[in-house]
Amino acid sequence: MTSSTVTAMNEALGLVLAGVTGLMLGVIFFGGLWWTVRRGTASSRPAVWFVGSFVVRTIVVLAGVYFVAGESWQRLLLSLLGFLVARMLVTRLSPPPSVPFTRAEVRHAP
Repeated sequence: MTSSTVTAMNEALGLVLAGVTGLMLGVIFFGGLWWTVRRGTASSRPAVWFVGSFVVRTIVVLAGVYFVAGESWQRLLLSLLGFLVARMLVTRLSPPPSVPFTRAEVRHAP
């Protein structure tokens, strides 16, 4: 193998790992959101749950993407693509709410 072949293989492996890492970060972010909604709605202090969870999830994802992407826009793009795929997976695989809301129960802020 020539050195250019090895370099190309290393770059391809880096791109695949960036996509997989984005997928894992997305599962952490959206799985954490699902968990927060389940816990926060049953809590007496839901704002603490939602704000705290948002801050922690955002820091973890931004740090992970920053670390994985480095200075490569290709890795950044693939990690974000993995993140979006995770969103679709978590949305499809998470169970529906145990008690669905009716129109009369849904209230909006004044």
